[in-house]
This record gives sequence, C-alpha cells and structure tokens, in this order.
Amino acid sequence: MIRLKRRNTAWLVAMALLIGFALLAAPVSAAVQLSLIGALAVAAIASMIELGPERASLLDVLHRAPVQRRITPQAREASERAAARAGYFNRSGIVMLDIGLIAMQTGVEGLAMRRTRNISKDDDGVRPFITLHVTPEEAERQALIRYEIYNHLGEEQYVHEMKTFLREGELSLLADHHLPLAGNTSVDGNGDWDLRVYVDNSLIGMHNLMLTPSVRERRRRLSDEEAIDHSLNDRRRNLQDAVIVEEAEQPQSTQLKDLLRQTGSTGRAGRSRGRR
Repeated sequence: MIRLKRRNTAWLVAMALLIGFALLAAPVSAAVQLSLIGALAVAAIASMIELGPERASLLDVLHRAPVQRRITPQAREASERAAARAGYFNRSGIVMLDIGLIAMQTGVEGLAMRRTRNISKDDDGVRPFITLHVTPEEAERQALIRYEIYNHLGEEQYVHEMKTFLREGELSLLADHHLPLAGNTSVDGNGDWDLRVYVDNSLIGMHNLMLTPSVRERRRRLSDEEAIDHSLNDRRRNLQDAVIVEEAEQPQSTQLKDLLRQTGSTGRAGRSRGRR
C-alpha cells in the first residue's frame, strides 16, 4: 500500500522553487538541468512515499538492501525452510546472514578447523554457528540463542543454549560446546541431519547436514562383508561336496526290464513248484 506524507510538502515545494529559479535565472547545460530535476524527484520519492502496512519508508528499504545482498545461500535456504515450519517468527530487526557448522579434527599438525556440511565420525566434534545483523531497535539487550541437532531418525542429538548481548551491526555467534563425534557410541549410522536455530524461542533457521561413517567403521563393514562372503562360499563348497559324495555312494539303479524279467522268472518258478 502506498501512502503520502504531507508533512514534507512545504520543504519539497521550497526545493522545487529554488531549482526552478536556478534553471530560469542562469543558462545551464542539459546535463545540469537533468541532474537538478533528478535530485528533486529522488527527494520527493524518498520523503513522501511509504511502503507496507508498517509504513516503512523507502529510505529504510534502501538501508536494508546492502544487508540482503550479504545473506549467504545457506542462510537463505535455512530461512525458507524455517518459514515453512511451525514456530517461525520473522523478526524484521534481526536478519540471519549466515549459518553453518565448524568441524574440528586433531592431526599431526595440531587442531584443524573447517567449515562444512558433511561431518564424519573421524572428526573430534562439531560446533554450530550463526551470523546475525542486528538493527538499533533490537540491539542493546540480551537474547537467548538455542542450537538443536537432530539425526536422520528425527532424534535429538545435541541441544545448547547460550545468552548473548546483542549489539548493533553484524554479530557472529559460535556455540560454546561441541557435539562429540569420534568415539561417541550414541552417534551411529549415516544420512541427512538437521540443525535448528532459535532466537528468543523463535525458529529462525533450519540447516541441512550429512553424517558419514568413519574410516575405521568403513573398514570394519568391509571386513564383515568379506567374512560373510567367505562363509557363503564355504557353505556352497560343502554343499557341492556333499552332493558328490551322496551320488558316489548310491548303487546303480535297476532298469525296468530287469525288474520285469525277475518278476517273470519268479512267477514261473512258483508255478513249477505247484505242479510238482
């Protein structure tokens, strides 16, 4: 909805008179004329037009434009997924610029940290983080940040809450504690996991991640599969040997002609005995 603010009419009229007097009093080039007319048009639009039911002025929209350009694809995707879920609350004064996970792994060269969406049980642990842009209206207060991680079965694997003081501008928030991965028996399987982030109990983002088995687990699974294959092959060999032995021990089958011949000879012998 577009509305006009009449309180700025007076100075806009004065500005128009000054520009008109400057254009008529002295000869100026066409470029200067266009510049003066353009400045008057921009001033009129910026001071007289309001957008939306909240009457957010065009200047506020222009101020938000650089912030919108800094939103990462991950944050945009997470915000869209959260908007489709219950519990989502669009706080105009808090904009999520980024969301992700920091995986930590100890190696020969020390602790290595990387940003990733694919975590593994080879990693020591993982920490979620978000980056917010806070407007002056939401700044200078404490807020409750809540991180939740769910596995591929929808089971809760990680919950962490932290209070933080919101300051105006860009604010990066890394969780104080991590989700252990290496040697964690409660973390099992693989598949798609979800990271959910709340600000003051309002869902602001849902981030997708992938868990993969460790190298040791893969080797163990391969060895188990090889052992199963060897067992099946041994059973097949034993079955074949058993069939061969059974066929070797069977006597040769008697033909039908031999049975009839034996039956005939037996009958003749019986009749001879009867005659005697």
